[in-house]
Amino acid sequence: MSIFGRRKPIDSVHDNPGGERLKPTLSWPHLIALGVGGIVGTGIYTLIGVAAGLAGPGMIVSFTIAGLVSACAALAYAEMATMMPAAGSAYTYSYVVMGEPVAWFVGWSLILEYTVVCAAVAVGWSAHAAGLIQWLHLSVPAAVLAGPQAGGVINMPAIAVSLAVAALLAAGTRESATVNFVLVVIKLAALAAFVAIALPAFDSRHFAPFAPYGWLSVSADGMKLGVLPAASLIFFAFYGFDTISTAAEEAKRPGRDLSIGIVGSMLLCTFIYMAVAATAIGAVPTGEFARSAEPLALILRELHQPGWSAVIGGAAILAFPTVIMVFMYGQSRIFFVMARDRLLPGRLARVNARTGTPVAVTVFTGVVAAAIAGLAPLKLIAELANAGTLCAFIAVAVSMLILRRRDPKRPRVFRTPLAWLVGPAAIAGCLYLFWNLPGLTQHLFFIWNGVGIALYALYGVRKSRLAPARVP
Repeated sequence: MSIFGRRKPIDSVHDNPGGERLKPTLSWPHLIALGVGGIVGTGIYTLIGVAAGLAGPGMIVSFTIAGLVSACAALAYAEMATMMPAAGSAYTYSYVVMGEPVAWFVGWSLILEYTVVCAAVAVGWSAHAAGLIQWLHLSVPAAVLAGPQAGGVINMPAIAVSLAVAALLAAGTRESATVNFVLVVIKLAALAAFVAIALPAFDSRHFAPFAPYGWLSVSADGMKLGVLPAASLIFFAFYGFDTISTAAEEAKRPGRDLSIGIVGSMLLCTFIYMAVAATAIGAVPTGEFARSAEPLALILRELHQPGWSAVIGGAAILAFPTVIMVFMYGQSRIFFVMARDRLLPGRLARVNARTGTPVAVTVFTGVVAAAIAGLAPLKLIAELANAGTLCAFIAVAVSMLILRRRDPKRPRVFRTPLAWLVGPAAIAGCLYLFWNLPGLTQHLFFIWNGVGIALYALYGVRKSRLAPARVP
């Protein structure tokens, strides 16, 4: 049988050895908090400044475009997750529908996505921590507060928070989900406070010129500017709901809870983003916060609210770890399920008997994310994460459409409305956003997957559970 014919039967996704099963401990409030915890973070607290530099006030349209593409993908995810409530997310769906090689490509891309997202958020968290350290006049050397590209030597706060979150996740899923729930409440309260304080300073003149760089232009140094490149970057701000599908195996009532978690978190976060972005632009011209790593805190300082600026910075310091937690959780589950399928070493699929978590994979994820966060610049990390995510979103939408043709009568707890419009819209939107990513990001993505294909050819294709039995 060809490797492209290796597909998991859809009804066998739960047939796993006892020592390699995850415990069902999460209900729909935990899943919504997981989604919100992953979605609301660096994108709105930090990357809003980068987006302002790329598109000016037109970043409102960029948010809308990225949100619509993500919404289409979220609907496809909801259908697939409720049909196959097993760990693995887009990797598992691709394995069932399109076969092992495609699943490997998607899973390898997801590992890239989740790991670099953890690093990107750790860098954003560090920027707020550095701001608070300066506000408190603490004598900490600047060289250890930022990476080489930001004028420092090594970003120690980013390293520290990555390792701390990994330790918390290793302690247990329900415990980390409860901590996440509390921190998400703090994060949303801080954003509500920002809107309440900055809204009275709203000035509609700050929205002109609305799109100074148009839809797409190229600067003298070759950098892509405009509404579409900004959408490709701040697409980073919208995903996070996909990590809910990685928790499918740990949901108590997956048929109901997964669709509520995915769709509910996406709708809530879209509303939050639009409100915060519009308020930020109305309060202060985009040029004044475009280069800041902590734009919301800067806006409040510009409005002569240093106390509230410190509160927003403090809330970010408390809340950013929720994003790292969510994506590190997702990465560890992708790694885990690929190891369970023996495409990666099987020992990585071992679940700790006491905590019910894959400890080795979780710790490894924390160490790798810490290394990247300590040295790499935020913009490059975020763009690279987007490339992996766009690949996964395309795979899920394609899988949904193929199953609609191949197995139309299979029960679907959640059915994507207008599937033959939503699915192609998600695919086309993701491809277009990928095309608008910087050339370096695209090259790094393909280099990463080139390494992955070599690894699959050397190891996974022979060790896979679906590989033909060896003849003595």
